[in-house]
Amino acid sequence: MTVLQKKADNPIGHLTPDDIEEIGRRLDAIRADIVAARGASDAAYIRKVINVQRKLELSSRAVLLLSLFPPAWLIGTAGLSVAKILENMEIGHNVMHGQWDWMRDPKIHSTKWEWDHASPSEQWKHSHNELHHNYTNVVGKDNDLGYGIMRVDEDQRWYPLYLAQPLWNFINACFFEYGIAAYDLELGKNLATKKRRKDPEFKARARQVLKKIRGQMTKDYVVHPLLSGPSFLHTLAANATANVVRNVWAHSVIMCGHFPEGVQTFERRSIEGETRGEWYLRQMLGSANISGGRAMHLMTGNLSYQIEHHLFPDLPSNRYQEIAPQVQAIFEEYGLTYTTGPLPKQVASAWSKVFRLSLPNDFAEKLTARLTRGTPRPLTS
Repeated sequence: MTVLQKKADNPIGHLTPDDIEEIGRRLDAIRADIVAARGASDAAYIRKVINVQRKLELSSRAVLLLSLFPPAWLIGTAGLSVAKILENMEIGHNVMHGQWDWMRDPKIHSTKWEWDHASPSEQWKHSHNELHHNYTNVVGKDNDLGYGIMRVDEDQRWYPLYLAQPLWNFINACFFEYGIAAYDLELGKNLATKKRRKDPEFKARARQVLKKIRGQMTKDYVVHPLLSGPSFLHTLAANATANVVRNVWAHSVIMCGHFPEGVQTFERRSIEGETRGEWYLRQMLGSANISGGRAMHLMTGNLSYQIEHHLFPDLPSNRYQEIAPQVQAIFEEYGLTYTTGPLPKQVASAWSKVFRLSLPNDFAEKLTARLTRGTPRPLTS
């Protein structure tokens, strides 16, 4: 993985400017077809998912009232974990993208939705919708590349601190919702100087985050455990477990969307004067999919179709599977690599990159050469 502009073998070098703009026109046509076809079946889909999610969460919390008994704890924890995943992935993430705003339903609208997450929706929408989706995989512009705590490209300068990035990434996975809240708040940058720390806007946003976290923790770690009476500690543990399961799952899915081998990164200067076709092409090359069945797509919030999502972030998520073959056909016609694979493969690829880039480039290269040759030569000269 290195920025596209510095690769000796450019994967889009064979495309002409006309080719790129034609790709853009064809993708615009796919989008227009789906926009024209949105209707009752799509609205019924999201309402059904919300209904199922709420009933699953309610029934799981009811079972956890008896979590003192191991079978109830297991069933309630599993159900609550799935409910939290559905709420964050297929509902919250997609509603806040505006995918269902066309329904004009104030209960399912991007401006009204508040999700089961530590990050306030307004702050998340800014960092995710406005920044990440506009500057996808642009090193130094898209903070989703490593969340500001990891080295994600060979062209980034290496520091000894990066040796610990596999550990940071694991901790981030377990507490992902809080990592996202800190990331949306740009906590590292805003705590760096006294001026930033005292900035009224930052302080107001920080209070908003703390209020949201307090509400989430009160619900999961005080109210529901207290309602369980003698099962207090068991219910508290169940809620904590469900949150960790949700966090690790969301982190894994998102890692698979932009970190596996085959996904490209870009220099800042590459987006100067970027056309619509070039923007589409960057989304195509900067994203990766997860193959699987209907259950996989539902539980990932259809981010298993990350390529299609990045091309059309505000189209209903249930339509991504429908348009994926058309998008893949464009990849094939223009000689581009449609990066996809099963979840275990994509997770392993992403984590492999995290470990590899925690090391200096020359160390990794010499280690690879040594393992390939099988010689006892030292790693350093």
